[in-house]
Amino acid sequence: MDGIIVIDKESDYTSFDVVAIVRGILREKKIGHSGTLDPMATGVLPILVGAAAKAQSLLPDTDKEYEADFRLGMTTDTLDITGRVLSECECDIKREDIEGILPSFRGDIMQIPPMYSAVQKNGVRLYDLARQGIEVEREARPVTVTRLELMEFDESAKCGRFIISCSKGTYIRVICDDIGKLLGCGCVMTALRRTSACGYTINDAIKLSELQKYKDEGRTEEILHPVDSIFTCYDRLIVSDKQAVRFSNGASLSLERLKKTADCPDGTILRVYGNKAFIGLGIIDRSAGELKLKKNFFRK
Repeated sequence: MDGIIVIDKESDYTSFDVVAIVRGILREKKIGHSGTLDPMATGVLPILVGAAAKAQSLLPDTDKEYEADFRLGMTTDTLDITGRVLSECECDIKREDIEGILPSFRGDIMQIPPMYSAVQKNGVRLYDLARQGIEVEREARPVTVTRLELMEFDESAKCGRFIISCSKGTYIRVICDDIGKLLGCGCVMTALRRTSACGYTINDAIKLSELQKYKDEGRTEEILHPVDSIFTCYDRLIVSDKQAVRFSNGASLSLERLKKTADCPDGTILRVYGNKAFIGLGIIDRSAGELKLKKNFFRK
């Protein structure tokens, strides 16, 4: 069984919990996932099965989309509702106050990772230090927020919801916390749902209980997305049968014989197919005049 199964992760499960459960249901050893979701978060978690597990280190940096619930007038050590409360205050924030500062958080921004995160400092996870009550200086990192909108806001309860599209490595908790700082009242994330990741949406996702049902009924293939579906951001290249054999065995292909690559810049990654079957990823090397094999997903 080779492909991607998109799970709608429920809260209180870690991403590794989901991997372990899927491994048990499918009786498949080679299982991976496309990006960690915190236990409190729900939503799209693509699970890489069989040959697709080889893609884990090669996943393209596509935007992810989230719905994030928040509450104003509070701060916690984890920046979300699960943490220890550090401060609470009354605030008189209006919808227009929030919308007025959102442009500051759109586009290319710098973000400091939270202490409760898996980022490493001198080989130690930040969350391990945080649990010991240790806070260390962290370097700000560049992230991109392509969409940030206030979808709902209850002025009396001071609670609302954002929709956020962002690059890999963006911490939604930090966006909420930074918004709270700018408003001068504090803000914590109260819920997080990932609605899109790796080109898949929540409409592609199924619950773990549904996966068990598909397995029991022998219909798992119906919800298995092909391996190449996770690389649709790369252009498709079809090669001849002879070229397919060479490429599958690890040999590079001459760009002179691949006319459709003429306009591809150096370093371009392509999805390579032979006889309509996906072989793997290739990368353009202009200095060598070759298309080199980056990864063959089906070679033993």
